[in-house]
Amino acid sequence: MSSIELLLLIAGGLLIISVLASKLSGLLGLPALVIFLAIGMLAGSDGPGGIYFDNAALAQAVGVTALAFIMFAGGLDTPLQRIKPVATAGLVLATMGVAMTAAAIGLFAAWVLDVPLAVGLLMGAVVSSTDAAAVFSILRSKATRLAGDMEALLELESGSNDPMAVILTVALINLITNPETAVLGLLGTLVVQLGLGALGGYLFGRVGVAVINGLRLQQEGLYPVVTIALVALAYGGTQVIGGSGFLAVYIAGIIMGSSDFIHKNSLVRFHDGLAWLMQIAMFLTLGLLVFPSQLVAVAGASLAIAAFLILVARPLAVFVGLSFTRHTRREKLLVSWVGLRGATPIILATFPLLAGLPEAQLIFNVVFFVVLTSVLIQGTTIPQVARRLGLIAAPPESIAPSLREHIGEHLLEIELPAGSAAVGKRIIDLRLPPQALLVLIARDGQHFVPTGSTELRAGDHVLITAEQNELAEQVRQKLQ
Repeated sequence: MSSIELLLLIAGGLLIISVLASKLSGLLGLPALVIFLAIGMLAGSDGPGGIYFDNAALAQAVGVTALAFIMFAGGLDTPLQRIKPVATAGLVLATMGVAMTAAAIGLFAAWVLDVPLAVGLLMGAVVSSTDAAAVFSILRSKATRLAGDMEALLELESGSNDPMAVILTVALINLITNPETAVLGLLGTLVVQLGLGALGGYLFGRVGVAVINGLRLQQEGLYPVVTIALVALAYGGTQVIGGSGFLAVYIAGIIMGSSDFIHKNSLVRFHDGLAWLMQIAMFLTLGLLVFPSQLVAVAGASLAIAAFLILVARPLAVFVGLSFTRHTRREKLLVSWVGLRGATPIILATFPLLAGLPEAQLIFNVVFFVVLTSVLIQGTTIPQVARRLGLIAAPPESIAPSLREHIGEHLLEIELPAGSAAVGKRIIDLRLPPQALLVLIARDGQHFVPTGSTELRAGDHVLITAEQNELAEQVRQKLQ
């Protein structure tokens, strides 16, 4: 058997095992990422799988690529109007909150591990950001729906706080390896990375919508290729010019998710599936990279650092960062508890390994242990904590009665005349009001549900539903 055949066999087997094992997530109340990490560890050199893997560079490349697609998918499913009310609070947590967490953990880690202060601060920087993959996965599960703006705030924070953690990590590595590095340059670097990341994300998001709507591809299967290319271009292009690629892909996803483009529903589903594939690949790889036998030696110190992070550093950053907002004490406590660590800190822990720092393996092992502790303790108890704080969202009421009443009043059927300005146009190009939907077309004796790329023809019978009679009349005027 050739090496490529063996590699595909192992990869396929691990993926199938991960998918099947993910069913345990709901049964055991464990986040799926813990299952994926555990499978990677079991498949590694210290486990029964016996796969020896210590390539930190490859693990970092897999992790960075996976995170880019995960964050794009998260942004795509986060409408802009949902995060506008929490934009300021989220960005404060993503910058000042990360810096405060890094400083507090750094001081504590230097004392507990008896390492130089710079090494302790580096460890603090590595674990300072919450993880988008973990937060998106847990908050968007059916079991956890938080009240008010909690979900929007937590998702925005986790999607935008990686740049700060990356900048702090890289800067501290440079400071350790080159003590003459200018510390004051950090602030300027942060501003540039965040600014270019936001600008790049906005531009790529707008361009992505325009390209998808303007291509008119004959093969629907090519549209996912376009969005994959967009993610790669947004991340790579923004990084090349000195911006934050992670922030760029997240904002590009938000911009596109808040816009209308053809095949939107199918593309959102595609990227949701791709994000799960990337999560599995990322956590399996990171699980393979760790040697569980090495974690025993750092267990005591790691548990102490994890406890300090969960009970002191994170709450301190949240309560100070949200002190100017109207969030209640209970809401701040919940935001503190959902400070999940995940793949991002583990990926950042590979930076010291690649830089060849003497304490690099210690940093990686401690960070891995802290992440596992965070996910196992916080990730499994979010529903209970939210319920105890009275912040679980009420289940939605049945829409059936109101839907029947609504359809009876605002349902409109129109036959398109030959002279209609809508003939020959795609539905996406009609720019119908957001509260009006073209739900059914009758053509040549056939009925079908249209998509954004469906072109209207003379003689089509179209069925429109709108929230108000006035909107229905506006649509009628557009089509006749």
